[in-house]
Amino acid sequence: MNKIKRNLALVLVLIMTLSLLAGCGSKGGGSGSGGEGTDVDPASLAFPLAETATISGLTSFPAGTESEPNNRTIFKRLEEKTNVHVEWKSIQSDQWGDKISLEMSNVKTLPDFVFTASFGDVDLQKYAKQGVIINVEDYIDKYMPNLQKVFEQAPEYRVMCEDENGHIWAFPWIEQLGHDKTAIQTVGYMSFINKAWLDFLGLDVPTTTEEFEKVLEAFKDNSAKLKEEFNIDGDVIPMSCIMNDGDNDPCIIINGFGEGYGDPDRGRHIAVTDDGKVVCVANSEGFKKGIAWMHELYAKGLIDPDAFTQDWSTYVSKGKSGRYGVCFSWDVANIAQVSMDDLIAGKNWVPLPALTADVRNITPSNGSFTSGFDRGRCVVTAACENPALVCAWIDQMYDPIQSPQNNWGTYGEDDEFDIFVMGKNDKGEDMLQHAPLGDASPVEVREAECVGGPLAILDSYYGVYVTCPDDAQYRLDWIKDIYTPDMNTKNVFPNAFMNTEDTKTISDLMPDIQKCINTAKSDWIMNGFTDADWDNLQADLNNYGLEKYLAVFQKYYDAYSN
Repeated sequence: MNKIKRNLALVLVLIMTLSLLAGCGSKGGGSGSGGEGTDVDPASLAFPLAETATISGLTSFPAGTESEPNNRTIFKRLEEKTNVHVEWKSIQSDQWGDKISLEMSNVKTLPDFVFTASFGDVDLQKYAKQGVIINVEDYIDKYMPNLQKVFEQAPEYRVMCEDENGHIWAFPWIEQLGHDKTAIQTVGYMSFINKAWLDFLGLDVPTTTEEFEKVLEAFKDNSAKLKEEFNIDGDVIPMSCIMNDGDNDPCIIINGFGEGYGDPDRGRHIAVTDDGKVVCVANSEGFKKGIAWMHELYAKGLIDPDAFTQDWSTYVSKGKSGRYGVCFSWDVANIAQVSMDDLIAGKNWVPLPALTADVRNITPSNGSFTSGFDRGRCVVTAACENPALVCAWIDQMYDPIQSPQNNWGTYGEDDEFDIFVMGKNDKGEDMLQHAPLGDASPVEVREAECVGGPLAILDSYYGVYVTCPDDAQYRLDWIKDIYTPDMNTKNVFPNAFMNTEDTKTISDLMPDIQKCINTAKSDWIMNGFTDADWDNLQADLNNYGLEKYLAVFQKYYDAYSN
């Protein structure tokens, strides 16, 4: 009997040991699936903790700024607020791309979380499949009330975070400035016209393609007068741009031709019709007529011949020399010598409104109705031993007073500049107010103070928790007053989280399709084209798999819309 009891005890010990080992193996979601640690009582994670806890993180920092995160005021205050100490490893931002893949290759050496991951969809899917990161939707629901509130106010962002199985593999970065058709990203590549030149020549801001062409001709014909009046060193250039280069591309000026799509998505060259069909703009009559018109401008010497080859530094150098009549960029202050006060007052440079040809329309950029979104900003790794605590700490980044500081900078530091002062809103509650920076560079001050990472700033926060930055406000005003009234397009393609197979399909097809369209566009603007050339382009696109390409986008547009 004693022998039987001893054997039974050994069996029980063995069972318990195997159970413990299995528990250790799954701790932190080593299989890539989260939720195993959601049995922690949320009340035990109320901040500040009764006893100091330590977690570990990986982040980046801009070159020339503080490399130790814990020396930054924002993280000092967070440690005091939460009683959580973070042991950081930091990598200089310009080295991040080269080093992060190596860091993620060995889960055993990873910290608990990657704060500034900014992983693309392919990365998230890869690391999820490899079991390097855990899914966090259960932790969000149980331990992250701040992020829950964001998702309640703007549920579309939760949808955008979820894969096709409903899993969330990363915490997002959200920065709303405006919303829907007034969002700051609805028009990326703005066109700007030299108002000082117009005033000198007694001309009005053009509103049609015909008027625009005549203005460019006036700039060219009066180049000698303009050079003398404005002390221009170098030839007058009626219009300059960087062809096929994102926000510096000129295709906003062809929105008025044909169906009115223009070419708002210079990467994928897609648009969505009012009845919800995803189309390629290079199939459209408007694209054909618009490119033909731009060739006429080029043939008359109205477009900078360097527009097809110049790099950013050359483009800016000529612009800062005062040589442009029209240019294209996110903000004309990037290109021309102009002050913020002059931009606000509408002096010297102003946005060029929609140009009427067959129609009058501005097609919003794809994804722009929910823009300012990075799906893969922060991940929790499978090495994390206490994901509930880590997620509760990350949730502090989504506090409405904390998020603007992470994004832009803070207040009350012992140095010469701060992005904010802590003031009060109309209800007498704390509100971060953007401070005047004088001659200081906003970018440099922000980089010196902010910490990035996961955060959410909704459009509803402005005037309640934070003021809007001045350099964003005048652009928002331009969009609302100049462009939104002409945004007749109903739909844009959303920021969809495609599965691995579809992501691969798009990544395989897009390079050839993109190159085919961009090459034809540049060639035709310079040299013109025939109907046979147009037919050849359509045949090439079909051969490169355009039908399959559009079908994938259609699948995700339909899923998002329904």
